[in-house]
Amino acid sequence: MYSSDTTKYLIHLYLEAEGVVEKPDVVGAIFGQTEGLLGEDLDLRDLQRTGRVGRIDVQVSSKKGETKGDIFIASSLDRAETAILAASLETIDRVGPCVARVKVVSIEDIRVSKRRKIVDRAKELLIGSFEEGAIDSTELIDNVRESMRIEKISTIGEEKIPAGPNVLDSDAIIVVEGRADVINLLRYGIKTAVAVEGTNIPRAIIDLCEKKTATAFFDGDRGGDLILQELLQVAEIDFVAYSPRGKSVEDMSRKEIIKALRNKVPVEYVRDQETEEEDAEAPELPAEAAPPKRPGKPPAAKKRSERQQTLGDQIDAVRGRRIARFLSADLSVIREAKPDEVEKAAEELNGDIAGLVTDGEVNQRVLDLMVSKGLEYVAARDFKGIIKRPLTIRLLKIS
Repeated sequence: MYSSDTTKYLIHLYLEAEGVVEKPDVVGAIFGQTEGLLGEDLDLRDLQRTGRVGRIDVQVSSKKGETKGDIFIASSLDRAETAILAASLETIDRVGPCVARVKVVSIEDIRVSKRRKIVDRAKELLIGSFEEGAIDSTELIDNVRESMRIEKISTIGEEKIPAGPNVLDSDAIIVVEGRADVINLLRYGIKTAVAVEGTNIPRAIIDLCEKKTATAFFDGDRGGDLILQELLQVAEIDFVAYSPRGKSVEDMSRKEIIKALRNKVPVEYVRDQETEEEDAEAPELPAEAAPPKRPGKPPAAKKRSERQQTLGDQIDAVRGRRIARFLSADLSVIREAKPDEVEKAAEELNGDIAGLVTDGEVNQRVLDLMVSKGLEYVAARDFKGIIKRPLTIRLLKIS
């Protein structure tokens, strides 16, 4: 609209015309009715030709036989000359055959606007762009501790795959995607992670999974899904822990990691779901659960009374009893209802609901309601008529 390097002022005018006129009519009226009005020194055509006045920008629209709009003219004249030029434009009383009125709305000093932007930007730079010189003792200690943990990362097998220092000695391991994931788990004190480093699963990991209780823990993306499929085909996995969709294990916080591992899914659920999806498009698997370990794998499982309540326990509690339970993030029961009363119960709940476990059917209407309530997962005896599968919630079919 104007050249920011030469413009000093921007004249803003408002136009009203009693009839339908277009941009060329307005521009013609401006030149025609101001010609010779201010003398040779302030002739609009000469001012434009010498670059002291910018092009005339007209923005008009017509409605119900009337035309209204705005006119903008950039000026590099001084204040007095710009004011005279602006006042002369208010003398325009016709545009084409139509009666018209032009009024000066404002004369903006472009340099003031520039200075305002400079001040605002300077404030941003002052606050955010200078490196802090103060020493944070806590940060220094954390950095040293983190470097110690990273130094403890080792390699195992002929393939020299990255692993935590306790992988060989522990009864349980966590299989992750890469070295960065192992380092992040080490950062939070988890020393039993081992990385597959791609879809070609190393022999050392296959051997480890045969001897130990193995949990697969991959990124919440397509790559993680593919690695999980490959791992399940070649190795004996006990549990699957799911990252939040779109989140990498290396970027997860301690709270997110602990939550995902605590709510791991037994591999039987994963295999059952894969079998179903081969026959028909079934809902997605749940992101969280933590049933007891499979028998026959070390270490020996604790008694139910000694273990923390898990999603597997809640599924067992509702299976065959025709009840539904709304669960909190810590897997405690917020409310219990009949399966056909799930919608009504959900409408009445306003708390922090993490999931639903029901020994009944879930249809598209119920699923949409659960999504609107912010649930992370739904476990149901059956899913009927699910056409739109939401990405924000994981689904588990109870066998």
